Amino acid sequence: MSALDLAVIGGSGLYSFPGLENTARHTLHTPYGPASGDVVQGDFAGMRVAFLARHGEGHNLPPHRVNYRANLWALHQLGARRVIGVNAVGGIRHDMGPQAIVVPDQLIDYTHGRYTSYCDAEGAEVKHIDFSEPYTASLRQQLLAAAHTAGIAVIDGGCYGATQGPRLETRAEIARMKRDGCDLVGMTGMPEAALARELSLDYACLALVANFAAGCGDEAEISIEEIFAHLAAATAQVPRLLAALPKS
Repeated sequence: MSALDLAVIGGSGLYSFPGLENTARHTLHTPYGPASGDVVQGDFAGMRVAFLARHGEGHNLPPHRVNYRANLWALHQLGARRVIGVNAVGGIRHDMGPQAIVVPDQLIDYTHGRYTSYCDAEGAEVKHIDFSEPYTASLRQQLLAAAHTAGIAVIDGGCYGATQGPRLETRAEIARMKRDGCDLVGMTGMPEAALARELSLDYACLALVANFAAGCGDEAEISIEEIFAHLAAATAQVPRLLAALPKS
């Protein structure tokens, strides 16, 4: 089994992929510098899977310092065609509370100062990608069907608002995002999704809600300890969900 069936980019709380067997590590050099770390490739549930920890295996990279271009290029270089981005997020919508799992279908980009395109490289072809639907519809449906097969509750659809980080947002910022139509807030959804589109990769997001965003829950203050506890509970379901995905 040599073909790569799936690539997974792990977010906060997912620094290795449980159940990956017969693994090999790849340190890849890209035209855009180093990726966040080694890509670990192995067998999982009858698939050949590549895994990359977005923040590094020791969570040493804040969201605005992640080399998104190198990460996507490295996975593409290994032969990835389907990429699942696992993202820790805050919930804005009332039904997207801690430990919820969401497969969003839209996003709004509030980030700044990041390398957002491969077109930034000198001499590169300028591509005006169609980004009206930022996530690949067929891969979103595969995730939803896999969750149903695995008996895992997920929410279909929602708008992911990508903020700069690494700080959490103010109540006023979340109120603005809510007015804009955002249902979730995270720090790593962009430019990852757009870069995947530029490389013609199928890409979808599996958003794990770690906490209610500022002003959306009952908490006076968001506890980092509670965030990681909720995140661990949601993350524990990811391997079982992905195991139910069809092979590419």
